[in-house]
Amino acid sequence: MPGTKPAAPRVAAIVGPYLGGKTTLMESLLQCCGAIERRGNQKDGSTVGDASPEARARKMSVEISAATGQYLGETWHFLDCPGSVEFWNDAQAALMVADIAIVVCEPQVERALTMAPLFQFLDEHQIPHVVFINKLDVAEVRIRELMEALQGISSRKLLLREVPIREGEHIAGYVDLVSERAYHFKPGQSSDLIAIPGDIEDREHEARQTLLETLADFDDSLLEQLLEDTVPEKQEIYAHLTRDLAGDLIVPVFLGAGEQMHGVQRLMKALRHETPEPAETAKRLGLPKGDPLVQVFKTYHMPHTGKTSLARVWRGTIKDGMSFGDHKISGLNSLTGHALTRLATTGVGAVAGLGRMEGVSTGQILTASGAVAAPGWPAPAQPIYGFAITPKKREDEVKLSAAIGKLADEDASLSVDHNADTHEMVLWGHLQVATERLGQRYNVPVETSRPRTPYLETIRRGAKQHARHKKQSGGHGQFGDIHIEIKPLPRGSGFRFTESITGGAVPRQYIPAVEAGVRDYLREGPLGFPVVDIAVDLFDGQYHNVDSSDMAFKLAAVLGMKEAMPNCQPVLLEPICAVQVYVPTAYTAKVQGLISKRRGQILGFDAKPGWTGWDQVSAHMPQAELHDMIVELRSLTFGVGTYVWQFDHLAELSGRLADDVIASRSKAA
Repeated sequence: MPGTKPAAPRVAAIVGPYLGGKTTLMESLLQCCGAIERRGNQKDGSTVGDASPEARARKMSVEISAATGQYLGETWHFLDCPGSVEFWNDAQAALMVADIAIVVCEPQVERALTMAPLFQFLDEHQIPHVVFINKLDVAEVRIRELMEALQGISSRKLLLREVPIREGEHIAGYVDLVSERAYHFKPGQSSDLIAIPGDIEDREHEARQTLLETLADFDDSLLEQLLEDTVPEKQEIYAHLTRDLAGDLIVPVFLGAGEQMHGVQRLMKALRHETPEPAETAKRLGLPKGDPLVQVFKTYHMPHTGKTSLARVWRGTIKDGMSFGDHKISGLNSLTGHALTRLATTGVGAVAGLGRMEGVSTGQILTASGAVAAPGWPAPAQPIYGFAITPKKREDEVKLSAAIGKLADEDASLSVDHNADTHEMVLWGHLQVATERLGQRYNVPVETSRPRTPYLETIRRGAKQHARHKKQSGGHGQFGDIHIEIKPLPRGSGFRFTESITGGAVPRQYIPAVEAGVRDYLREGPLGFPVVDIAVDLFDGQYHNVDSSDMAFKLAAVLGMKEAMPNCQPVLLEPICAVQVYVPTAYTAKVQGLISKRRGQILGFDAKPGWTGWDQVSAHMPQAELHDMIVELRSLTFGVGTYVWQFDHLAELSGRLADDVIASRSKAA
C-alpha cells in the first residue's frame, strides 16, 4: 500500500468555472465517504452545497459550502467553491487554507481558457492541485486535445493518471496508469474491475511511459532506472507522485463524471494517499509559530445564529468558550452547508465554525494574544460594477448601513462608496445577490440605479463683476458690496481665493465671509455641476458701519458669482480614467475595438507579466463608459477578461454629449 495514513483531517477545495459540476462532485464525494445516504441535486435544491436561498434560486454557488466526511477512517473537509467570477474572492479564500485543490474541468477544449485565472492563482501560491475532467458520460472529447489546451494555461506539468476506454464515441471506463488496472463505469455505483482491452494496450503503455518520464524530470534516480529500462515498483511511483504533488511540481489529471459516480472512488483514493498533511500546508503558508493557531477563511451572518467564522485549525486543541485575546468563541460547530452541529472540541487540521467572533475578519489568524493578519492573504480584486442604492423606506437608512457592513464582512469584494460629488451611496460587487440579501435577510429593501458620473465644470475665460446685497426692513439692514475678478486656472489646480483690498474698502473681518459665499456657489455652477480650476480675487468693495455683516457679504459673493459665471464660457469636465484591460491574446483585437467604441484612447498593449498567452491593454477612457463595460468584455472573452481603473484626469466635454449630460442633470434637479 502506498503511503502511511495521516492522523490529521485534510481539506480539499473543489474549484472550477461556473457549470463545471463542482457541487455535484461534492455530493458524490460525500456519498463515497458515507456522509450522505443519497446524493441530492441542484434542480430540486437538495444538495449539501448551495444551501443559501440565493444559491437555491440561481442553482449555482454564491459562497463557500463546507461539508465533512470519513473515508477509510480519515476525516475529510470539502469546500465547494463558487465558480462565477463575481464570487472569486470566496474561492481564493478556500484555496488558501486547503491542503489540495480539485479543479473540476468540463470536457470542452474551447472552454479550457476560462480556467486560466484559476491555474495562475494556484501556480502563484504553489497550491497542490489535481484536475478532474468531469461529465465524460455525455461528452465526446479527445482527451489528448483537452490535455494540450489545459497545458497551455498551466505552468506546471499536467500528468494524465488514466487513459479512457471508449465504446464508440463515448468513454465507458479507464485504465489506471500506475496500478495498470482497468475499470468499467456503472452509473451511480463503483466501477467494475475488468481486463485491459487489447485495443488500448499500446496507448496505455505509451501514456504510462510518459507519466514515468515526467516524474523522472524531478528525480535523477528514477531517470537512471528508466535509462536502464528498469521498471520501478508501483509503490515507488506512488511515492514520487505524492512528493511531487506536495511540491506543486505536477498536476495529476483524473477522468470521470461526478453525477454518475464515475471515477469518484478512484479520485478519493488518490486524494487519501497523495494529499499533503496539514503540517506541510502550514509550513508552505509560512504561518507564525504558536499554539493555538486558527485561521478564519469565511464569515457568515446567518439569520438565526448570528455571525459564524469558518476557520481552519493549524495548531492546538480548540474548545467552545476559548478566548483568543479579546475574542471569545461562543459556540463551536461543524458545518454541513448552513446546518450547524455543536462541537465541544476540535483539533489540528479541522474546519469548524466559531460563533459570534465579533471584530474578527476573514483572512485573520487567531492566536492566544488575539487576531492578526495572515501572511500572503490575497487582496480582493477591485470591484468594477456598481449601483447607487437607497432604502425604499427613509427610516431604514441606519439599518441599511449596518446590513451592508455585515455583507461586506462576509465578502471583502463588496464595498461601499459615499460619493461626495454626486451625494450617492454606491454599492460595488455582485449586486443582485447583495440586494436580495438586504431585502430578504435583513428586511431592508432597496432601490438601485445607475450611479451618476461625477462631472465637474470650469471656465475658459475670466470676468470682473460688481455685486451688492442691500436690504432694509426696519432696524438694522443688510449691506455688502464687492468687486471680484474671476480667472480660469490650469487643469487640476482646484480653487484659489485671494484678496487685494487696499484702504480698508472691505474690512478684514468680512473677507472670510466673501470666500465662504464663493465656495457655496461653486457647489453648483451655471451648468449644474461643481466648479473647479478657478481663481477668485476680491479687489474692492464698500461697507456700512451699521448694516454690514458676515451674512451680507456672503450673499453678495453668491450674487456676484451667479451673475459673472455664465459670462466666463463655462465648460463641462468629464472624468477620464486610466484603465488596464487584461485578456487572452486571442481577444486583444476585439478588446481594442471595444475600447474605441466607448470613446477610449488606446495607449498601447503588451504581454501581461507572468501570464503566458495574455495581454494587457492600456487606455484612457471616460468614466461614464466604464459602468457596464465589464458585461460586454466578459461576453467577448468567454468570461475571463477583466480590468482595473483609477481616476487620471479631467477633460473638456462639448457638443451633443455635453448637451445630453446637462439636460439630464437639469431634469434630475
